[in-house]
Order: sequence, then structure tokens, then C-alpha cells
Amino acid sequence: MDPVYKVVDSLDWMTIVLFLSMVVLALGKYLFQNRFLNFIILPFNNKYVVLHSKKGRLLNWFHILLTLFQLVNFSLFLFLAGNTFFELDGNNPLLTFFLVMGGVVLFQLVKLALQLTKGYVFNTQTLVAEILFNKTSYLNYSSLVMFIANVILVYIANDSKIVFYVAFVLIVFINVIGFVKLLKNYQKAIIPNLFYFILYLCALEIAPLVIVGTYLKD
Repeated sequence: MDPVYKVVDSLDWMTIVLFLSMVVLALGKYLFQNRFLNFIILPFNNKYVVLHSKKGRLLNWFHILLTLFQLVNFSLFLFLAGNTFFELDGNNPLLTFFLVMGGVVLFQLVKLALQLTKGYVFNTQTLVAEILFNKTSYLNYSSLVMFIANVILVYIANDSKIVFYVAFVLIVFINVIGFVKLLKNYQKAIIPNLFYFILYLCALEIAPLVIVGTYLKD
């Protein structure tokens, strides 16, 4: 009987990535317990955004830690999705992951810079900063779903498309809740600046998604 060789991808680096992201989340919970308690019920109670949108906004350590948690898990989620749906090159998966993560970080940094620049040009810095805090907070919250999905995909149900679909629906649902609450909370500020808000949506929210979607399709 001839031996059959089966190549099994090492999960060591994925375990380290998940563990480090969990450490970042635990550190945020330990150092900022009150903020974390408000954050964990964010989709059901907007208290976190109301209390903290004007206190340091994007530049506070809790928000930075949660954003780091989001970037890591978002990158791993995209990497796993790429392996499942597009069969990424598996010769050096760790390098591929870092390339994905670099792309995610670069995309979000460029988008953030453009949004802040637009706020400065049109003298709507305060409104833009609060909108960014609101959006990023809900995206950070949805990274909890990404983390759970990543754990399931790495250790339990490898390449399960159902897990991706369920996680994707939950992520979209959470961020839609955030967008609806944003419109409700800032309608008085948005209505006088409706033209700039529409410009913001078209140029910095819809256009990047269309470009990325077209690139992936091709």
C-alpha cells in the first residue's frame, strides 16, 4: 500500500493572531470597564456613542484598542473568505494575511484622511468627527461577530460558506443599525449640511465599495 501524503496547513499563526486580538479586547475591558459595559450593548442602547462621541472621539485608548481588534479580525475574516471563495495562493498564507491586513489598514487610513480633510475644507470638522466615531464604533462592535466567525472557521467548520453568510448578514445588520441611529441622532446637524452629507456618502462611502467590488469581480 502506497503512503498517502496529506498536507495540513499550520494553524499556529492563526492561533497567535486570534490570541493577540483577544488580549487587546481583554485589555480594553480591564482598563476601561465602564466604557466596555456601554460598548457591549451598543446595538440595543446608543448610550456609548452619546456619552463618548464628544470626549476624545477617535483619539482615546479604548477606541484605539477596539479599532486594532477590529482591524486584525477583519483582516483574518477577509483572508479566510478569500481562501474559501477565491482560493488564494496557499504557498505562504502568513504573507498573504499580512498583505490583506496591510490593504485593510491602508484603505481605512486613506478613507479616514479623506473624510477629515473634507470636514476641514467644508468647515464641518465637528460633524465629521462625530459621524466617524459613530461609524467606527459600530464597525468595531461588528468585529466581535468577525472574531466568533474566525474561531469557528479556523477550529470547527473550515471553509464553511454558511458561517460566512451568517456572519456577513450580522455584520451588515449591526452597521445598518448604526447608520439608522446616526441619521436619527444627527438629523438636526445633517439637514443644514445635506449637500455635504450626500457628497460624503457618494465620495467616501459608496464609491470605495463600488471600486473594491469591481476589482474583486474582475
